[in-house]
Amino acid sequence: MQLHTTVTISDVARAAGVSNSAVSYALNGKKGVSSATRERVLSVAQRLGWKPNHAAKSLSNSRASCVGLIISGNQNSMAIEPYYMHLISGLSQELETENYSLMVRLAPHITDELHVIADWIASGTVDGIVVINIQIADPRIDYFRHHSTIPVVVLADPSMTGGLLTLRSDEAQAVQLITNALAQHGHTSIGRVAGPENLGHSFIRDQAFSTETEKRGIQYACMHSNYTPEQGSEMTRRLLSLHRDITAIVYDNDVMALAGLSTASEMGVHVPQQLSIICWDDSFLCTATRPTLTAVRRDVITSGKIAAHMLLQRIKGEQVHNRMEDPYHLIVRQSLADAPNAVQHSA
Repeated sequence: MQLHTTVTISDVARAAGVSNSAVSYALNGKKGVSSATRERVLSVAQRLGWKPNHAAKSLSNSRASCVGLIISGNQNSMAIEPYYMHLISGLSQELETENYSLMVRLAPHITDELHVIADWIASGTVDGIVVINIQIADPRIDYFRHHSTIPVVVLADPSMTGGLLTLRSDEAQAVQLITNALAQHGHTSIGRVAGPENLGHSFIRDQAFSTETEKRGIQYACMHSNYTPEQGSEMTRRLLSLHRDITAIVYDNDVMALAGLSTASEMGVHVPQQLSIICWDDSFLCTATRPTLTAVRRDVITSGKIAAHMLLQRIKGEQVHNRMEDPYHLIVRQSLADAPNAVQHSA
């Protein structure tokens, strides 16, 4: 994808057949031009794709003092997943220390996200971008590598970020915590309701679960979903119907775990007496139900602060290195118990 050339006021003036000052009056809603001229200028500006140059407005430091975050995929995810609100909170808190704001956009597909990114770069809307939900062979990585003037920080595994500045979480360590706990409670057949198969962190978790369950002699069945409660419910029903020996299910987010708990109850499967549940990422939802849900926890707010700090350093031209988030912790609650008729094992 080629970077768009910035459309200037002069371009709009030339196409509309008016002076630069008339364009400025019209675009800024000021007096000095007729209604007909104002409408013609606005129409031409929209057709040419003119955008206000936020960087030019910040003449004191030639910066927009704004950082961008795009959430692509399911458009309802931000409303139901605590992860996003925790991340946004952490990013915003750190950015405010430097008088920066956070601009959040939603994009249905990754192609839409690329259009937003190109627009941001062309118009100078943001000084840097936080990149999340990296996919396998993600086109955004090559795009940022070819447009290296815009600072970015990527929340993903470095193996998938093409040398871009990266903040990573240790997904394999989280999988070890989960499988250790399940083995200690005698579970020898488990299921997992995972996130989208094309996401990088899903791929890493998939590999880690295959390795850890094989090491412990645990039978493992996995079904991928789109992170919604509807899919969490549907995949739970499939797992319990197709694999009747399963005594534990791991969910890749708290929203699906909550839906899975309800579905298990509807099917007459009691948690934790007949089925244990563990999920990513610990949130208030895990304590708002009965039984309470066992979860792996990481401090997403702190991770957001770290990501923002790394990006601000890069914007200032400082040398910044990749970092690792703090380790996961397993928060054991009521949904984890011994497998039915199981003998406890050591990890």
